Amino acid sequence: MRVRDAGGWPEVGRLGERATLVQFSSAFCQPCRATRRVLAEVAAMVPGVRHVEIDAEAELDLVRELRIAKTPTVLVLDAEGQIVLRAAGQPRKADVIAALGKAV
Repeated sequence: MRVRDAGGWPEVGRLGERATLVQFSSAFCQPCRATRRVLAEVAAMVPGVRHVEIDAEAELDLVRELRIAKTPTVLVLDAEGQIVLRAAGQPRKADVIAALGKAV
């Protein structure tokens, strides 16, 4: 599946120049807060990488389309918007950096 700027998933918006980290979260999800911090730190330290957080409860059609079963779920998109990797649960920073290696 591919994400296009202002196309397939308008919730994502503009893609990162090199990669985009898309996080599906929910309001009362404690691991989502830690995931937000990790992804924001990685996006800030790797040029051309953007972090986007989507409220799973507000975007149920997208959640169903992508078969998101729990939060947090993270999708790693390459520069073209292609899903390179998906993972559920709270990621470690080293794992996110390794996943970006597949996308850039």
